[in-house]
Amino acid sequence: MKKGASFLLEDTSWKDVYTPEDFSEEHELVGEMTSDFVRNAVMPHLDSMEKHDFKKVLELMKEAGELGLLGADVPEMFGGSGLDKISSAIISEKMSIAGGFSITHGAHIGIGSLPLILFGNVQQKQKYLPSLATGEKIASYCLTEPTAGSDALGIKTTAVLNEEGTHYILKGQKQWITNAGIADIFTVYAKVDGKDYSAFIVEREFPGVSIGQEENKLGIRSSSTCSVILDNVLVPKENLLGEKGKGHLIALNVLNLGRFKLGMGAIGASKEALKVTIPYINNRQQFQTPISRFPLTKAKVATMAALLYASESSVYRTAGLLSKALDPLEGTEDWKIPAKLVNEYSMECSLNKIFASEALDKIVDECLQLHGGNGFMEEYAISRMYRDSRINRIFEGTNEINLLAVTGNYLRRALKGEVPLIAAAKAVEKEMFTFIPSEPDDSLLSQEKLLVTNGKKAVSMLLGLLAKKFMMEADQQQEVLAHIATMISHLYAMESCILRTEKAIAKSNTEEKQKVIYTEIYCQEAFQIIHNEATNTLSYMESGDDLRFALSILKKYTRFLPKPLIALKREAAESVIKANEYVV
Repeated sequence: MKKGASFLLEDTSWKDVYTPEDFSEEHELVGEMTSDFVRNAVMPHLDSMEKHDFKKVLELMKEAGELGLLGADVPEMFGGSGLDKISSAIISEKMSIAGGFSITHGAHIGIGSLPLILFGNVQQKQKYLPSLATGEKIASYCLTEPTAGSDALGIKTTAVLNEEGTHYILKGQKQWITNAGIADIFTVYAKVDGKDYSAFIVEREFPGVSIGQEENKLGIRSSSTCSVILDNVLVPKENLLGEKGKGHLIALNVLNLGRFKLGMGAIGASKEALKVTIPYINNRQQFQTPISRFPLTKAKVATMAALLYASESSVYRTAGLLSKALDPLEGTEDWKIPAKLVNEYSMECSLNKIFASEALDKIVDECLQLHGGNGFMEEYAISRMYRDSRINRIFEGTNEINLLAVTGNYLRRALKGEVPLIAAAKAVEKEMFTFIPSEPDDSLLSQEKLLVTNGKKAVSMLLGLLAKKFMMEADQQQEVLAHIATMISHLYAMESCILRTEKAIAKSNTEEKQKVIYTEIYCQEAFQIIHNEATNTLSYMESGDDLRFALSILKKYTRFLPKPLIALKREAAESVIKANEYVV
C-alpha cells in the first residue's frame, strides 16, 4: 500500500494510479443508474425542493435507498450493498448536479452514516445501518457550534454519566447542521465531564432533543439546515461511539472522508456547469456570430476544461488510494484500523477538497459570465449553480484550515520520522550550489515532468527552511504554511494529470491528444502559481544576500520555456464546443 503524502518525495508510476478510464463495467452501470435517477426523478422537483418541500426530499431519499444509492458504503451484512470505494465515489459525483438535494444525499451517506459504518460496534451497526441504507431514516452530523467552527475541538457541549451509570446526559447547542430538519439519527460530539472529547449516537425522539428553524441560506436551499438543541438529553450508555475521549479521532477522520467526497461532488457539479453552458454559447449569437466562435470565449472554455481535467485526475487518484486501503476492511470490528488508514491519506483528502472546490468556483463563475446578463437571472440553471457552489470552500473545514492542515500535519509527520522530509531537505540543500537544470527531451510531456520534479525540490527547500527558521513555532507562520500547501496542491494535480495521460496512452495505444493538451495547459499555468508562491515565501523568510541566493536557486528550479498557451487553448476548446460538454 502506497503511503499517504509519499508523492512529494517519491516517484509514482502511471501503473500505480487510478483514473476514470479504469472504470469497470459495473462502475459504468452504477454511474448510469445514478445519473438516470437524478435527471429523471430529482431534477423535475428541484424548484419545489428549493422552496423547502422536504416531504419530496424524503420521498426521493427513499427512492434512492431502494436503488441502493444510500447503502454503497454500508456492508451487506448490515443491509447495504457493500460496494467498493470507487462505486461510492461515482455515486457522489453523479448525484452532485442536484443542488441542495445532493447535499442532503451527501451528508447522509458521508459524514452522517460513516461514523457508524467505520467506528460503530456490531450492535450499533445492526440497530441503525439497515434503516439508513434504505432511506427509512436520515442521518446527520452534529459538530459545529456557535463558538466552535474551524476549531472543531473547541466544542462546549457536555456529557455527564448519570448516577445510575445507564445514560449520558447531553447538554449544548449545535449550529448549521445539514439534514437537521429531516434527520432521525445524529452523530453528536460532546465532552464527557467537560474534558473527554467523545461521540454519541442520538435519536431525534430522545426527550430533550429539539430542532431550530430552517436557515435562510444563500444557496443549497433544497437541503435542510437548522440548529440542534440538546437540553439534558438522556443518551443510553451503549450509544457511545468508539471510546470515551477518542471522539476527536472519529470527527477528524470522518471529516477527511467528507473532504474527499466533497471533492468528488465538485467534479460532477463542474461538469454540469459546462454541460449547460456550452450549448448556450453555441446557440447565443452576438454580431451575427455564435459566441462560442470568439477566441476569447474559446480561451475560457479551454481553461475551465483543463482545470476540470486536473481536478478529476487528482480526486480519482485519491479514490484509488482509499479504495485499496479501505475495501478489504468490510466487517472489521476494530475501529482503530480504519481510523489509522483514513488518517494516512488526510493530506490527499484535504488537497482534493481545496483544489476541487476552488476549481468549481472558478468554473461556475466563468460559466455565468459566458451566459452574460441571462446568467444573472434565476430562470437559468447557472445562477443556482453559482449560489450552490460557494459553500464548498467552507464545508468540511474551510479551505484555509485545510491549507494549514496540509503543511502542518506533514511537518509533524516529518518530526515523528514518518516521512523522510529532513533527509530530502538536506539533499536539496546539498545540491543547491551545483544544481544544473535539466532540459526537456523530445519525449511526451517531458517538460511537464521536469516541472513536477523541480517543483517538489522547491517545496523541500522551503519546508527545510521553514523548519530551520521557526522550528516548533512553524504553526504560527500561517501565510507560509498556506503558500507551501498551495504549491503542494498544484503539484499533486499536475502529477495526477501527467500520470493519467501517460496511462491512457499506454492502455489505449493512441495519442490521446485532448488529454495531452489539457495537461500542457494546466501544468504551465499551475507552475506559474507555484513560482509566485515560492517567491513570496522566500521573500518573507530571507533577506539581503541570503534572499538573492535563495531566489537564484529558485530560478533554476522554476526555469522553463513556455508553450504557446493561446494556440493550445484554441485547439482544446474546439473539441469541447463540438461535443457540447466537457470531453477528454
